[in-house]
Amino acid sequence: MLFRSWAGPVDRPWPDVATVTDHVGVPHLVVTRHALVRQVLTDPATFRPDNALDAVTPMPVAALRILARHRFRLPPTLANNGGPSHPAIRDVTAAVLHPDRVAAQRDWLTAVVRQRVGRLTARLTHGEPVDLYADLAADLPLLVLARLVELPEAGTATVKEFTRAALELFWAPVDAGRQRRLAHVVGEFHGVLREFAATGDGLAGRLRAAGHPAEVVTGALFFLLVAGQETTSQFLTLLLHRLIGEPAVLDALRAGSVSAAAVVEEGLRLEPPIVTWRRRAARATTLGEVAVPAGASLVLWLARAGRDPAVVAAPDEFRPGQPGSRRHLAFGAGAHRCVGAQLSRLEAAVVVAETAGLLADVRVERAPWCPDNLSFRMPDTLLVRRVG
Repeated sequence: MLFRSWAGPVDRPWPDVATVTDHVGVPHLVVTRHALVRQVLTDPATFRPDNALDAVTPMPVAALRILARHRFRLPPTLANNGGPSHPAIRDVTAAVLHPDRVAAQRDWLTAVVRQRVGRLTARLTHGEPVDLYADLAADLPLLVLARLVELPEAGTATVKEFTRAALELFWAPVDAGRQRRLAHVVGEFHGVLREFAATGDGLAGRLRAAGHPAEVVTGALFFLLVAGQETTSQFLTLLLHRLIGEPAVLDALRAGSVSAAAVVEEGLRLEPPIVTWRRRAARATTLGEVAVPAGASLVLWLARAGRDPAVVAAPDEFRPGQPGSRRHLAFGAGAHRCVGAQLSRLEAAVVVAETAGLLADVRVERAPWCPDNLSFRMPDTLLVRRVG
């Protein structure tokens, strides 16, 4: 699949903008160069976000009927909202995820991560393998987000099943039978969100108080549960896996000669959990020297933009602090830049700082596997065992 090649070397020939027919037969203009990807992201009038949450694989009638029975809807709220309501919805959400509120979670988060790392270290010392995804990264962002946003009461496993089902249903190539099963999972939890949107506190209450209708509150909660925690747990898994193969970086972390924050930025550049994102041309225009017809679907290759040699001198190397490292587009850019960027950075920095010693003493028994997906990498198990 085209987007599995995010890991390939940047010197492989690839045009700045290319017409590609993807795995479900839909033509896209794929944008690869950092400057052009940023241009698209920062011009929402010309390149609208309306198709950001469209299903990559067209849904058959049977799946649509299942969603309809659950009264499922995704009105324009955050990522898919190019209309006048977006700033107000974003402002309420940003207030809940204000940097000061995020920073206040550091001590609690550090204690949780330190406790988990202690348990994992003990198991490794006794010769047991441990799964850094399941036992550390999978639910951590959800627990933090729940403290800030006040989410509906539901088991962690239920929420994770829903969010991963949503990523597969809307962004993966899936057959009709699988679509029906995923539609049941997504539609059922949408009902939970709908009920919470009508009565819940936290973000739901703030959005209602600001006059937003129930379906908008539900849509905002839906998107935050996916973008506000699932992508971060994916990034943590990918970053931990990468760091195990970077002993010099781990040594520098433990020696204090490189900061966890710098490691996180380089990780976001090289291991972004969101590989691509979509836009649609509102009018005929040009991008670089390529004509873009009105209505064209654009796929912005965020992962490749992070490896643009015009931005960093060593695009394929993990060099925390190198010039250009923070210019990655892992969080997007412009009016739709990820509202939870500071939260994700905090979580990753704490995990990196607390696991540096553990990672230096392990080998990978089973690397994360990422399924076929247009935008999300969705890693699973990261099984490690102590060296020696």
